[in-house]
Amino acid sequence: MTTPAPDDPRPAPYGTPDAPRIAVRGEAHLEVDPEIARIGVTVASRGKDRRAALDDLTRRNATALDLIKSYGEAVERVETGAFSISPELKDKGRGERVHAYHGRVHITAELTDFTALGEVTTRLADLELTRVDGPWWALRPGSPAHREARQQAVREAVQRAREYAEALGTSLVALVELADIGAEDAQPYRGRMRSMAYAAGAEDAPAALDLEPQRQTVQAAVNARFTMAPPTFQ
Repeated sequence: MTTPAPDDPRPAPYGTPDAPRIAVRGEAHLEVDPEIARIGVTVASRGKDRRAALDDLTRRNATALDLIKSYGEAVERVETGAFSISPELKDKGRGERVHAYHGRVHITAELTDFTALGEVTTRLADLELTRVDGPWWALRPGSPAHREARQQAVREAVQRAREYAEALGTSLVALVELADIGAEDAQPYRGRMRSMAYAAGAEDAPAALDLEPQRQTVQAAVNARFTMAPPTFQ
């Protein structure tokens, strides 16, 4: 490492007796309510004829989408993922003889109104050959909780450095460096609600599930370096 010349305006990368440095780490751990809940919906069909299987899948997919979209602003986003229609060959016999055709469409829905979440999941699960997975709780990437965690981590770093300086009978002079070493995004809940599949819908709407949102953990950490006035030792 090159030592700056006496007249070099750059600060030394280390502390000196005239400008001792303090290096600290500031951390924050917050628990906050989730902002969104995601559910996965898989619609399936099965038939002896390819066209019949595809028609059934199209109808059931439209029914599921209409049901989800009927909740209006409670649903923030709806996306269609993988789609497949595939033949099932007979186990016995020669040749490529098709026993049946299987169709599948996967839908992801993102809800912000948790009062509607239990109802929409049970109604979806009550549809024909429909499976529901979730919910997975999460915060939005731009959630204010992330900003609050970062600010709290900085405040803790300043407080810790100030306490060290006070223990030496001196005070902080200047901030030399503040390094963000990562504010970890909250991880959505990875547990699963029981997956459900029904061959036919019930005559009456099912009772809504009581789904309690899981609190999210938000973390942030920073490294900070300060200069302090030279302490006096007696």
